Amino acid sequence: MYSSGPKLYHVHNCDTRQILEDYFSGNQEMVFEEDFLKFPIRNCVTTFKLGHIKGDILIDLSISSMIHHLYAACEFFKHIIVLKVNDRCILELKRWVDTRTGAFHWGHVTKLHAEIDEKSYEFQDKEGKVRSAMQHVVKCNLEKENMTEPIDLPPADCIISAWLLDVICKDKDDYIKYLRKFLKLLKPGGHLILVGSLEVTYFKIHKEKFHCFTYDEKFVREVLVGEGFKIDNCNVSRRTVESDLIDHKGVIFIAAHKE
Repeated sequence: MYSSGPKLYHVHNCDTRQILEDYFSGNQEMVFEEDFLKFPIRNCVTTFKLGHIKGDILIDLSISSMIHHLYAACEFFKHIIVLKVNDRCILELKRWVDTRTGAFHWGHVTKLHAEIDEKSYEFQDKEGKVRSAMQHVVKCNLEKENMTEPIDLPPADCIISAWLLDVICKDKDDYIKYLRKFLKLLKPGGHLILVGSLEVTYFKIHKEKFHCFTYDEKFVREVLVGEGFKIDNCNVSRRTVESDLIDHKGVIFIAAHKE
């Protein structure tokens, strides 16, 4: 599979730390602050502030070891369970949770979140709240019926998936197949939040191209309605910067609940 051409995120060796550096860091040369940091943070803050997405358990299935989309969620859920497809992501994330030497620095996101949420007085203890909620980081196998076998997870009140479906799916059938697997972890009537890049075909790590599934807003809406969801909120932001690291045309944030 993909012996030539772009690689697959979950199949080929992928430097997940470099994904953080290139797409989600506070480095001066990181050009995607608006698209990949501020846009999802802004939408998460607005969505969770409405107060109807809350509960005991939130399950996160997202690319690399990103956490900035969870800053708003930690105020509304007792437990955040993070599922990762490879060991490097797990090690990276646990290093941050345990405040170990060499952990990725998320201070820029803490500051962004405080500014967007207009709660600068919470700046100092925000990372502690995220760590406290995020005590379970679990390996998952996307090809198994029970992705977390031999562990049976309790059903979630909400599932968030940011950019993972973009990079593991080859086509529309794959998107629906993997989404359905994710949704098996959701309670009846539970909420789903998706973040992704629109009309993207690739992203790069160390100049190597990795495959992305190309889709548009209409496709995501139709898939969710087809799976019995009512869409509560959908926002799209057009690409704000040019870079040969990724060729996305925009970013989508969509929140829905199972009817």
